[in-house]
Amino acid sequence: MTDSPGPYEAYPSGPGDVSQPSKPPVPTTINVAFYCYVVSTVIGIVSALLLLGTKDQIADQLRRANTSGLTEDQIQSAAQVALIVAVVIALLFALVYLWLAFKLRAGRNWARITLTVLTVLQVVSLAAGRGGTIVGYLSLLLAVVGLVFAYLGTSNQYINTVKQSRS
Repeated sequence: MTDSPGPYEAYPSGPGDVSQPSKPPVPTTINVAFYCYVVSTVIGIVSALLLLGTKDQIADQLRRANTSGLTEDQIQSAAQVALIVAVVIALLFALVYLWLAFKLRAGRNWARITLTVLTVLQVVSLAAGRGGTIVGYLSLLLAVVGLVFAYLGTSNQYINTVKQSRS
């Protein structure tokens, strides 16, 4: 009797058996980048949820810019819709950001490039004066730190090794 589990014999491996090289362990630099992106995303989600408390400010801005004679009910409805749309977009962006962080951790170079583009866009947005809060700067700082760690030497080696093992 053989050592194979179950009632069947183990599948024989012959000279044509080519085993896949195992995926290398995730280096610390990639893990640091991953956690920076995750924490940055969590901060972004919290920031988006804090937007829900700004309905009155949005309504005030709509009142000041009201040149078409909207009623108070219409202004309140528009403020509510604006908040819901902003929160939904922020949450969708956060989900994409998290997905990209997990793909980076899996060694996908395209995810690293996409995270680079998104981080650069975040820098440009804050430099242009859009969303310049302390929370926004903290989220950006973490994303930039994550970006730096994603391009360090061991991160490059890991991504290249994963790429070679997939081809």
